Amino acid sequence: MRVSVLGAGAWGTALAKALADKGFPTKVWALGEDLAGNINQARENKRYLPGFKLPENLTATADLAESLEGAELTVLVVPSHAMREVTLKAKDLIPKGSIICSASKGIENETLMLMSDVLRDTLGDEAVPRLTYLSGPSFAKEVAAGMPTAVVVAGKDAAVTKTCQRAWATDKLRVYSSDDVVGVEMGGALKNVIAIAAGAIDGLGFGYNSRAGMITRGLFEIGLLATKLGGNPLTVAGLSGMGDLVLTCTGDLSRNRTVGIELGKGRKLPEILAGLGHVAEGVKTTKSAYDLSVREKVEMPITHEVFRVLYEQKDPRQAVVDIMTRELRSER
Repeated sequence: MRVSVLGAGAWGTALAKALADKGFPTKVWALGEDLAGNINQARENKRYLPGFKLPENLTATADLAESLEGAELTVLVVPSHAMREVTLKAKDLIPKGSIICSASKGIENETLMLMSDVLRDTLGDEAVPRLTYLSGPSFAKEVAAGMPTAVVVAGKDAAVTKTCQRAWATDKLRVYSSDDVVGVEMGGALKNVIAIAAGAIDGLGFGYNSRAGMITRGLFEIGLLATKLGGNPLTVAGLSGMGDLVLTCTGDLSRNRTVGIELGKGRKLPEILAGLGHVAEGVKTTKSAYDLSVREKVEMPITHEVFRVLYEQKDPRQAVVDIMTRELRSER
């Protein structure tokens, strides 16, 4: 299977390596000749995923058309806020029979669309049966290192989803299938928002009780909004929801958790993002999640407090107090 991976960040490179390690000829589209050239010469992505040797059947290019030539599997791993721009450029370059797998997690700020909605918008209705969505608890470095990882791939067409599932699966990567695109996407996007909150808990110096409560109630919020939009709440209890949430709320490799930790310590958001060096999807997704919850009339207090901390400069400690002192209610 010939593979094209659009996006040469840490996650895109790790996924490209996983596919190339299976023997698939893999081309990675990188934003800039310098990055593409460095990957090809060093056989390593020293900028975003240093320390991992890339196989010879993985090559990088800054030419979008070249990267997509002959692709039987097209993997989209660009930041969610860039998905529309990139796929509009790629629309006429993606081979007609190519399976398309989005591994980007987020909600578009302006339209409040999930990536599945954006891709339907940019690629057209005819592409929908070929669209799949990969999610689950999966840090790029651990996937690149070949550590056992479980993920889920969702799609509307069962045969296409199964083909995509088999393409990813190895003895290091356990892949489950799902037909719940909305549930899988919502879990993957919203867990980044809750990870910022969980990081802030740690940055404020609170303990395991605090973090566990935040994760649990955060999962409840994800389930409420996912269900309102047509997702299955059981999906949120799976890999793309609970699994990814636990990972990003507790793992030291989580960029979103790192943002929260630094906010809890009193640092300002622009300073934190400037020093991060990578995209923290949760910052942009928080605004989308806030607006979406307002539009859908879904009560999401943790998400709303994260929004106020990020966009209204609210003191994180006061945000915790306000969550803890809300009107008492039934758990469900």
